[in-house]
Amino acid sequence: MTMIAVNKVGKAYKRYPSQWARAKEWLLRLPSHEQLWVLRGVNFNVGAGTAVGILGANGAGKSTLLKIISHATTPTEGSAVVQGRVAALLELGMGFHPEFTGRQNALMAGQLLGLDRAEVEAAMPEIERFADIGDFIDHSLRTYSSGMQMRLAFSVATAVRPAVLIIDEALSVGDAAFQRKCYQRIEAFREQGTTLLFVSHDIEAVKRLCDEAIFLEQGRVMSQGSVREVCDAYEKAMFGGARGSVTEVGKHSPEVLLSRAHQNFDPTFAPSCERIYGTGEAVIESCWLEGVDGEVINVIPAGELVRWCFTVHFVESVSNPVFSMMLKTREGKAVFGTDSAFLSASAVEVAAGQAVKVVFQINTHLAPDQYFLNCGVRREQHGESVFMTRRVDAAILRVSSSEKSSAAVGPADLLGQLTISPLERADVE
Repeated sequence: MTMIAVNKVGKAYKRYPSQWARAKEWLLRLPSHEQLWVLRGVNFNVGAGTAVGILGANGAGKSTLLKIISHATTPTEGSAVVQGRVAALLELGMGFHPEFTGRQNALMAGQLLGLDRAEVEAAMPEIERFADIGDFIDHSLRTYSSGMQMRLAFSVATAVRPAVLIIDEALSVGDAAFQRKCYQRIEAFREQGTTLLFVSHDIEAVKRLCDEAIFLEQGRVMSQGSVREVCDAYEKAMFGGARGSVTEVGKHSPEVLLSRAHQNFDPTFAPSCERIYGTGEAVIESCWLEGVDGEVINVIPAGELVRWCFTVHFVESVSNPVFSMMLKTREGKAVFGTDSAFLSASAVEVAAGQAVKVVFQINTHLAPDQYFLNCGVRREQHGESVFMTRRVDAAILRVSSSEKSSAAVGPADLLGQLTISPLERADVE
């Protein structure tokens, strides 16, 4: 069943060159404006119980799209049809009045969300419990911090399970403990069949919560589909630089390195989903996994050391490049990532034409499974972070079970230990 159907939606705002032009249009009925399109030709359907993440830079049209879907604003063209009651947490404090108390605002906001007064009053004890703001529930909203407003807004929006829940970046305001409560409630709603639209700049949150994703850029859909593919496209657009994609791979590719491989190398573990991009100032020519003995591997028992190696050819001179790596689950969720800046590595100056070898050593305290690896080189200048070269899902590592394994669920193995000892009756009285 389709819960949300967005059909060729576009939204344009009028932009006037001056206030006189606005008055001229109003008085003389002569068009004196230009149309500024913030959304154009957006199409997608969301099935019942599906969670869809919406990604994009500031100004991409994400919030406008959610307002159209939640009927807070109307589209200039196209249509957005939603089945069932919608709970939308858009702008922080939207629908709240600063002079009213939290309780009064909860009653009003609940009715704006489609509940009648009796339903809101019945849900008030749960709203108070979940918001956990104590006596402030009966204080004026102007005395609230932004975090307290978010607590109240989320508690009201989710007091009664909606058919469709829409969240626009609001959870970034709350503290870590309350964020966890919110995610637990969202996950519970999803298990009960609620459809979710979730806007966030936190890629890992989108991967954790969502089944599918949409990437908006300048008001148009640039990519939609699986979370992993869309998040990769978003990262490429955000951090890939302006010189276009770099797809050349040097002569020392993993295929050539097979001659160095031994029994812990499975040639069938060649990723078919690798993405390569960057500004072109550098190129990762080869990347491979090896054991501490230098043998090329991609299969290792849990708990063993492994080295993630790559060679980089610099096309241009670079001052203090940052070398990075990431290990992810097969669903694309980050398990571990680090870089030379975080590890306080010594600054290096690299000349044009120079090549370097980079080696990250990690201990595979992981549950048995298959994992994907990224590698990259970026520069940071004036607050800007841009990848000169990056290879996403460049290698697969299979971690097999070993005597050191203790993980029953989850990707990380924290080397759990268990002690059970009998107690004398006197010890428990």
